[in-house]
Amino acid sequence: MKLTKFALAASLATALTACSGQGENAPGAGDSDDQAVQTPNRIAYGDLALGDGSEAGAVKIVSDGQAIKLLVAAQNLPEGTHGFHLHETGSCEAPDFASAGGHLNPLMKSHGTESADGAHVGDLPNLVITTDKDGPQEFALQGSEQQISDWIFDADGTAVVIHADPDDYKTDPSGNAGARIACAVLTGGD
Repeated sequence: MKLTKFALAASLATALTACSGQGENAPGAGDSDDQAVQTPNRIAYGDLALGDGSEAGAVKIVSDGQAIKLLVAAQNLPEGTHGFHLHETGSCEAPDFASAGGHLNPLMKSHGTESADGAHVGDLPNLVITTDKDGPQEFALQGSEQQISDWIFDADGTAVVIHADPDDYKTDPSGNAGARIACAVLTGGD
């Protein structure tokens, strides 16, 4: 499965139109007096790379004015379930990506959606890679567009990291997700 930046952009536009309920059959579609369809605003983008430097896809964070979503179009990764997180430092030094630091955690929570004091802002659902999966996978981010932008574009930036193993959603601080196998530094704007 090889997804290009063009495929990610096309799938993104389709996904956001469907999620926002503002397609051609949505209530008010075509009514000039109703609110215009919100064009997705790209907040951040990054190219995923494996530890050997080869391409592993791309990630994009967008807002439709109501929801913030992270889209990932992964390629060249082993089939299976992988921990997937926003990490606190915008650095992806191969081969182990340790330079990305820990999970993005500006609210000082414990790790995981199953933790009594969780979750980190950077905790995301597991990424499932299969040979028949087509198109990007979509994940909701918690927070306003301004908060997400402030957290991602702080002084040292943010990275997206894919791990070798599934996140167990409770082990602090990393979800017991294993080695870091792919990484992308997030950059801003269109």
